[in-house]
Amino acid sequence: MSAPTLVRRQAPPADLLIGDVRVFDPRERIDTRLDVRVRDGKIAELAQPGTLDREGEEASERIDGGRASLLPGLFDPHVHFRTPGQEHKEDLETGTRAAAAGGFCGVIAMPNTDPVIDSAPLLRSLRDAALRDARVPVGFTAAITRGLAGQELSEMASLRQEGAIGFTDDGRPVASAGMLRKALQYQRLCGGVLALHEEDPSLSAGGSMREGPVSAALGLTGIPSVSESTMVARDAELALYEQGRVHFQHLSAKASVEAVAAAKQRGAQVSAEASPHHLLLTEEELHGLDTRLKMNPPLGDEQDRQAIIEGLRSGVIDCVATDHAPHSREEKEVPFEQAPMGTTGLETAFPALYTMLVKPGVLDLGTLVERMTLGAQLFDLPLPRIAVGEPANLALIDLKTGWVPGEHGWESRSANCCFAGRRLQGRVIMTIADGVIAYRQRAFTVVA
Repeated sequence: MSAPTLVRRQAPPADLLIGDVRVFDPRERIDTRLDVRVRDGKIAELAQPGTLDREGEEASERIDGGRASLLPGLFDPHVHFRTPGQEHKEDLETGTRAAAAGGFCGVIAMPNTDPVIDSAPLLRSLRDAALRDARVPVGFTAAITRGLAGQELSEMASLRQEGAIGFTDDGRPVASAGMLRKALQYQRLCGGVLALHEEDPSLSAGGSMREGPVSAALGLTGIPSVSESTMVARDAELALYEQGRVHFQHLSAKASVEAVAAAKQRGAQVSAEASPHHLLLTEEELHGLDTRLKMNPPLGDEQDRQAIIEGLRSGVIDCVATDHAPHSREEKEVPFEQAPMGTTGLETAFPALYTMLVKPGVLDLGTLVERMTLGAQLFDLPLPRIAVGEPANLALIDLKTGWVPGEHGWESRSANCCFAGRRLQGRVIMTIADGVIAYRQRAFTVVA
């Protein structure tokens, strides 16, 4: 069985020269000013500034690198595009447009749509839709269990054959250890990573934020951190026992990071992701009951946040994933307890992390770029690289420009972003995804 691939709509391959630009790729050990020629959608040449403007070899477009930096295109292994069934929140075109605006050259979409992607015909129709509409390559996960109900396995083999990148019941946990064990056994036959949303429903039921002093002060039912961490520990043990591959989604608790570290030390085939909101924000932000800050898992305390940052720095947490979760304005403009969980994040992930972690010296830029691209490798996809002969997966970013997300609208169809209105630094100018120009910067206001 051949490995599933990402799909996108057809578009002319890029033919351009980016002149005298800072090229930064930590994996290729590049951090210098270069001319970069992209020809027929591939990186054709890297050379000293001013050396590629040869007569007769002019690109169809020339871009002055100026003060921008050219990074490998980012990759997000966890997004929600609401197709099929809830396209009023997001569809494949708007979702991948938002991804391109954030510097992403590829994404993986979750199956908790309406209907749930739990059958080969549904997955086939979704991939066909992406061939028409997706601006950047997108892969699709399929449900582990039918209808995300946790009672019966989906047809994992046929779904994999139809192109499922992996399997997940994201939005819900696989509550039954026996059911997850069976899925791990089927995984040996069909391949594909099992991506797990970790939450014990008997502990989290009725909660709308993290259990702690803030939930107590606000009089809201809280979700204890052990709802997540105990499930992480259980499922890491199952993965080790069955020698299966498990990816832990959106870690939010210190104990969860510790459980992943212990599992890796014992030789379990596990990986993990963290989202920008859990890396940058805490439950203290919720005193104003802003529903854009309501997500699942909920924001933790400062101890949790520091543990997640350290996990990302050390590699215990392998990658960054936005968990981009669009909701309509009407859904979010209700009392906090009634609002759905989720925040958008594709357009703000890199700027927010750069502004709040790299600029203050908490993380170095190389670590951030590595963690924001590694998600591809975790799902058996090629890593974006700046090297001659590679497909052009590039993000041209002005790291010195300040801007206010949402001030001039969004590429996403939804506006429920937890970083809206905050001053961030670093703005994507252009994204080239799989050899195609997927995004060019719109007008924006520079802020001091």
